[in-house]
Amino acid sequence: MGVPEQPARQAGGLTAPPRTSAGYRDYPPQTADRLAFIRDAQAAGLTLGEIREVPRIRDDGQAPCAHVAALVAEHLRTVEQRIAELTRARTELLRLAETAAATDPATCTEADICRILSSR
Repeated sequence: MGVPEQPARQAGGLTAPPRTSAGYRDYPPQTADRLAFIRDAQAAGLTLGEIREVPRIRDDGQAPCAHVAALVAEHLRTVEQRIAELTRARTELLRLAETAAATDPATCTEADICRILSSR
């Protein structure tokens, strides 16, 4: 029993290729372009679902530019928010590192859970 073929366009617009008489898959020349597109879109942070939609729009005879521009803007906002969060975390960690460097464990009491992390 073989593995069932994936539905068309499951992997970013790639359809299951025909097989040669020897059983090898015979990929059409544009497959390399589609794979490069998928790799580049993943590097930009797009999900496989988002990536699948772009060739679908193109295959339907429309330019996907507006759709891709909206995706890029959305991902850019998300990345910028994450950078802001990481910047705040870095600032706090630097403050804690300074506190840790200045903390003498011999001066800690049992009443302190952890003087480095304590806000008091």
